[in-house]
Amino acid sequence: MNTRPTLLFDLDGTLSDNYEGISGSIRHALRRLGAADPGDAELRRCIGPPLRESFARLLATDNAATIEAAIGAYRERYEALGWQENVAYPGVGEALARLCERGVRMFVCTSKPEHFATRIVRHFGFDAYVERVYGADLAGALDDKRKLLAHLVGCERLAPHECIMIGDRIHDVRAARVNGARAVGVLWGYGDAGELADAERLLAQPTELASLDQDR
Repeated sequence: MNTRPTLLFDLDGTLSDNYEGISGSIRHALRRLGAADPGDAELRRCIGPPLRESFARLLATDNAATIEAAIGAYRERYEALGWQENVAYPGVGEALARLCERGVRMFVCTSKPEHFATRIVRHFGFDAYVERVYGADLAGALDDKRKLLAHLVGCERLAPHECIMIGDRIHDVRAARVNGARAVGVLWGYGDAGELADAERLLAQPTELASLDQDR
C-alpha cells in the first residue's frame, strides 16, 4: 500500500518565478486605468494572493466594475506575453522527476487562472510529473485558496490529512490548515519565514522538494 503523502504545489513563487510577467501585466492594467505605478516593493506583494484582492488594494477601491476592468487589461497583456516571462526555479524539474519515479501523486494548486497555469506547467514539462493543475476560474469563484484546495481534494477524493500543501505565501498555509492538510513553506519565493511561521516545515532550496514524500 502507498503511504506516501499527496503533494499539492503552488505555482508562482514555488515552482516558477513569474514576477516579470505578473508585474508587467499589472503595470499595463494600472496605466490603462490611469493609476500610478506602485513600485517593485508593492508589486512583489501581488505574487501569490488573488489578483482581484491585489487590484482592490492597488486601486484603493472595492468597486467591482473597476476591479474587473483592471483584470481584463491585465489578462490582455498576460495572454499575449506575460505567461512567457516565466522562469522555473533551478532544481525544481529534477525534484519533481525524482518524486514521480517513487510513485508520489502530485497536483498543482494555484490562484492563477487554470488555463494560464496549465499552459505554464506544460511549457516547463512539469505536466510529465503532476496529475492535474487546479487553478482559479476566470469568474473568481475559486480565488480563495482555501476553497480551491477543498475543491481539489473533493474532485480527486483525497484524504486531506494525507496531503501536503507546498507554497511560499500565508494563503497556502491557511488553505492547508482550514482543510486539514499539512503545510510546507518554501523560502525562495515571495514570503519570508515570519509569514510562513505556521507551516510544519520550511525549505530553503528547491532541491529539498525531493524529500517531501518522506514527511509522514
